[in-house]
Amino acid sequence: MIHEITARDLATQLADPATAPVLVDVREPWEWQLAHIDGSVHLPMNLIPLRMNELPDDRPLVIICHHGVRSYQVALYLQQAGFDQLASLKGGVEAWASDIDPAMAHY
Repeated sequence: MIHEITARDLATQLADPATAPVLVDVREPWEWQLAHIDGSVHLPMNLIPLRMNELPDDRPLVIICHHGVRSYQVALYLQQAGFDQLASLKGGVEAWASDIDPAMAHY
């Protein structure tokens, strides 16, 4: 089972650089261009198997998508690949836009 983190809890973690996780946004390029959380790494879902070696395995990762479904699937995949500090953003960037950043585009 993958831990799901709320937008509010993630915002709290990001406020402290000592505990800030690496944000991995797995959405398509057009989605990323429309709206993304500052500081996140864009790594589309279809490229995860080819580029997961670029992800740190010594820091917590929060996987992000639009509503939290794709990110959960990617987190499961990464867990099976040996990553153990994983979370999926519950509700995705839609939850972030609603709860944290009202200026972010909704789509």
